[in-house]
Amino acid sequence: MDDKGSAGKISVSSDSVCTLNSEDFVLVSRLGDETPSSTNNGSDDEKTGLKIVGNGSEQQLQRELEDVLMEPSVAQVGVGDHHGLLATTASPVAPGADPLSTPSPKVEMALPVQTAQESELNERSYRGDESSSDGSPGSPIPDEDSVVFSQLTYLGCASVNAPRSEVEALRMMSILRGQCQLPLDVTLSVPGVSEGTVRLLDPHSSTEIANYPIYKILFCVRGHDGTPESDCFAFTESHHNTEIFRIHVFRCQIQEAVSRILYSFATAFRRSAKKAALASQQAAPLTPDSDLFTFTVSLEIKEDDGKGTFSAVAKDKDKQSFKLRAGMGKKIVIYVQQTSNKELAIERCFGLLLSPGKNVKNSDMHLLDLESMGKSSDGKSYIITGSWNPSTPQFQAVNEETPKDKFMYMTTAVDLVITEVEEPVRFLLETRVRVCSPNDRLFWPFSKRSHTETFYLKLRQMERKERKSPSSDTLYEVLSLESEAERVKRKTTASPGILPGGPGSVVPSPPEDDEEEDNDEPLLSGSGDVSKECAEKILETWGDLLTKWHLNLSVRPRQLPALVRSGIPEALRGEVWQLLAGCHNNDHQVEEYRTLITKESPQDSAITRDINRTFPAHDYFKDTGGDGQDSLYKICKAYSVYDEEIGYCQGQSFLAAVLLLHMPEEQAFSVLVKIMFDYGLRDLFKQNFEDLHCKFFQLERLMQEYIPDLYNHFLNVGLEAHMYASQWFLTLFTAKFPLYMVFHIIDLLLCEGISVIFNVALALLKTSKDDLIQADFEGALKFFRVPVPKRYRSEENAKKLMELACSMKISQKKLKKFEKEYHTIREQQEQQEAPIERYERENRRLQEANMRLEQENDDLAHELVSSKIALRKDLDNAEEKADALNKELLLTKQKLVDSEDEKRRLEEESAQLKEMCRRELDKSESEIKKNGSIIGEYKQICSQLSERLEKQQTANRGELEKIRAKVEGCEKCSSLFNKEGRVRAVLAAAAEGAAAPGGDEEADEEKEGLKNQLREMELELAQTKLQLVEAECKIQDLEHHLGLALNEVQAAKKTWFNRTLSSIKTVTGTTQGKDTT
Repeated sequence: MDDKGSAGKISVSSDSVCTLNSEDFVLVSRLGDETPSSTNNGSDDEKTGLKIVGNGSEQQLQRELEDVLMEPSVAQVGVGDHHGLLATTASPVAPGADPLSTPSPKVEMALPVQTAQESELNERSYRGDESSSDGSPGSPIPDEDSVVFSQLTYLGCASVNAPRSEVEALRMMSILRGQCQLPLDVTLSVPGVSEGTVRLLDPHSSTEIANYPIYKILFCVRGHDGTPESDCFAFTESHHNTEIFRIHVFRCQIQEAVSRILYSFATAFRRSAKKAALASQQAAPLTPDSDLFTFTVSLEIKEDDGKGTFSAVAKDKDKQSFKLRAGMGKKIVIYVQQTSNKELAIERCFGLLLSPGKNVKNSDMHLLDLESMGKSSDGKSYIITGSWNPSTPQFQAVNEETPKDKFMYMTTAVDLVITEVEEPVRFLLETRVRVCSPNDRLFWPFSKRSHTETFYLKLRQMERKERKSPSSDTLYEVLSLESEAERVKRKTTASPGILPGGPGSVVPSPPEDDEEEDNDEPLLSGSGDVSKECAEKILETWGDLLTKWHLNLSVRPRQLPALVRSGIPEALRGEVWQLLAGCHNNDHQVEEYRTLITKESPQDSAITRDINRTFPAHDYFKDTGGDGQDSLYKICKAYSVYDEEIGYCQGQSFLAAVLLLHMPEEQAFSVLVKIMFDYGLRDLFKQNFEDLHCKFFQLERLMQEYIPDLYNHFLNVGLEAHMYASQWFLTLFTAKFPLYMVFHIIDLLLCEGISVIFNVALALLKTSKDDLIQADFEGALKFFRVPVPKRYRSEENAKKLMELACSMKISQKKLKKFEKEYHTIREQQEQQEAPIERYERENRRLQEANMRLEQENDDLAHELVSSKIALRKDLDNAEEKADALNKELLLTKQKLVDSEDEKRRLEEESAQLKEMCRRELDKSESEIKKNGSIIGEYKQICSQLSERLEKQQTANRGELEKIRAKVEGCEKCSSLFNKEGRVRAVLAAAAEGAAAPGGDEEADEEKEGLKNQLREMELELAQTKLQLVEAECKIQDLEHHLGLALNEVQAAKKTWFNRTLSSIKTVTGTTQGKDTT
């Protein structure tokens, strides 16, 4: 069925797969890819199906899974093999064949494939067919082209806010994998087409645990390699019609199977796209009219008005094109309503697309962000809203100003999922647009225009065996979908010879003007179109006038009345009306309005009843519960509360609706109050419509002066002014006349006052005089009711009427004169009345006034009592609060006194601590100085001793050298001592003694002397060494004492500092505890 019924495209990776047929159109982009995936939404250049990114391309995955994708006959395995993951594809099996007698696959491959009908572990459904005798959960489901994976563990599910966020999905996968305590063994069935259903089966009983239609699955993801979740995968699905999104997490006993499962999801959507393309190439067979479903689809464009809201863009009636402003944010609103045949349930919209141009391809369509979808308040239409950023490069063509008197085309498409229809349905709308400058003056749109087109959807009812599941809601398959324009074009092209007038005749196009037939039905209020086009010179004149006027708003420009008589440009009416009414500084009334709409109105039922009858022909007010009726209700309700004397009167809603078409409801309320009070419209409703009857008398006197023949005719037939002019005065012509004329009358009213009603009324009577003179009483009344309003549907006729009205000079002096005549006649009538009748009438009036006053008194008394009760309650609450505050104040004062005492104590303790610290510091410094001096003295002594020792050692060495030299120089001594200074052997000495006996005595004496001297030197050396050792011991002792002293000083410092800190912390903690209590 061409691309209008095509399914949505899909984007995936080997780590994640994501469908595009969803509400928020968040796509999973390629990691590291420079071009966002959103720029290619819906393009044919992107491969239809699941796009695999992350760990490799789709081609790489296919090569890696060649063994998995082998023919079933090659890769079948017995069910008893508990080491392989059972992947089953539904393919036919010969009847009676043993599903368990299949050969084993290759040993290295752990993904055996088996046909769905070969195994007892086939899919089963909880939803049994209503027509079947056995609807148990174990009943088998119909055959489905699917792949079944076993040896999976279901870890659980959780709700997610971002169903297409890979980070969110991986986080939930990690949480569920870590927290799962009771995993469930399941078998997963993935369909081969998008029309199928993903099913969870019990691996033991083969019953269905849960099922998820493939079009509701939004995202698939697997755990990253090298992480604990590498053997896990998950998918998110829209639960309960996209109100809730859930993620389901699974773990595979064989890690390599995760890629195969994601590839199965990709295959499902790729086959769906091929199937749709194949279906579009097939000719749709003819079906009976009972299978023809008619839909009306309306397109509305809303534009940012700079006030934080979006207003509907008006449509040019003559050129049938929307007028857009460049650079402004926009919204697309689609209304889909079924108008014939059995009602089909629209489940959801999964794509709103837009493209500049006409007859565009799928690759040229670009997705918009969906904001909302759902049924209207009356349940008749399905409304889809999407946001449109015109600054996006794809929409640049519709964001540039078009030349004057030129236009361009724009194509909008909406993809809908209908519950009873097998595949999604796409409605395609082509419309004209014109782009103007963003500096055009902003105005409140007078009308919500839309582009509406009728579509004819041909469906074929599917037999039960053709459905994917007998319990499925799918009943039809799409045969064709064509619009009204395509249908006319096809019929014209297919059979040109049957046209009336022969082959060469031209088929007349339908009239562009929507004029109604001249029948007896009155013109609906709110009828007629008002063009916003205006000559540049007129706009420049008004622009200069408004610029001067804004400099001094208290004084109207002199040329203003002349410009108003020609009509205010539609684009400026909202601003000018507020300036004419004096509502340029009405912030206080805006705030008062917001308060008034929150109050209850005693006339709520009357207001609600009249709202539905106000401007039923206007798009803005025709929808029950729509924005227009809601704003109109609030304005009428606010005025009924604001003006308690008059309240709401029938007819006020028409005037409020006119104002609401040009300005926001707060400003419309302010202008309405000004017209009612300052322009005297509310006086017509007072005193039993006394002032209104005076207006009727004035009108009749003016007729007698300006149109005497018509006045005489009305006298002859008994037609009085109140019989035809009541609505003219009470509604200011807004109830029955076309909008162009109504708007011009309000222009004059706000500029010149309520007396312009006489000008317009006389102009109407004068232009209709010939017809009215020929009519009798009933004919005249009917003429006022039907032909007169219809006559001015033409803008040209309305202009002529308003020119005539402005040319008629009716002085205020004359009106005052007629008013005085009326009051004189009334007084005469009252005087001519019988006294009893006059008194009775006066009595009735007084009774009514008395009842009204009594009612007001009762209301005031009730309000007074209620106020007193409320004040008493408030007073009691205030007294209780005051008592509580007094108690709290006393406690606070007591805490303050305690805190001050604590502060003084802490200050004293702090001073003591400072003094103690100072003393300890002085003591430590003195000890350090003392120890330093001692250490210095010890060092000096040690150095002196060292010097003495060195000197002594040097002297001793010198003496020894001298002795040694003398010994060596003496022959006798050298014989007694060796070179080391030791005594030679006794025998040698004896032998020498025997050889020289005469010298023994002398040698002995000298020897003894030397020995004594040597002993003395040795003794002195030992004493010197002893003194050196003692000095070293003293030095070590002093160094030890110095270290102890330093440690004591440091310990004293630390102890004092820690003690001070702990004391301060203790005191601070105690103070805080008291404050807390």
